[in-house]
Amino acid sequence: MDSTDRKILAELQRDGRLTVTELADRVRLSISPCHRRLRALEQAGAIRGYRAVLDANTLGLTFEALVFVTMHTADRATLDAFESAVVEIAHILQAQRLFGDPDYLLRIVTRDLPAFQALYDEQLATLPGVQRLSSTLVMKSIADDRPLPL
Repeated sequence: MDSTDRKILAELQRDGRLTVTELADRVRLSISPCHRRLRALEQAGAIRGYRAVLDANTLGLTFEALVFVTMHTADRATLDAFESAVVEIAHILQAQRLFGDPDYLLRIVTRDLPAFQALYDEQLATLPGVQRLSSTLVMKSIADDRPLPL
C-alpha cells in the first residue's frame, strides 16, 4: 500500500458515495488506474464494504450505555456461546473482548431508559456464562465514527 492507496482510502472514509471519476480527480489519477487500485483495495480487504452512517438521535435511539461483562469462566465453549448470542442482539453496536477484568465491553443503544432496562433484564442478564454486568450511561459522545488514521 502506497501513498496513493492511502489517499484513496482517506477520500472514501470522508465520502463513500464518490464516483470513481470524482475519486480519481481527488487523488490525481486517471479513471482506469484509480478503478484498478480501488478494486485491489477491496479484494485485499482494506475496504470491507460501504454503508450509510445513520443518526441514532434522529431515529429515536437516544439512550446509550456501556456495559462491562465479567464471565464465570473463560473456557472456549462458554466464550463462543456468549459471543454468538451477543452478535444476535441488534442493540449492541460494539462488543469487545478485553484483557483483564472485566472480560467484555458492550456499547448499547436503545430508545430510552425503560427500553434499556428491558434489554438488560431480558437479554443481557441471560447471556451464557455471565457472572456480573456493570453499566454506565453515556452522557455525550465526543469522538464518534471517526475515520481510521492513515
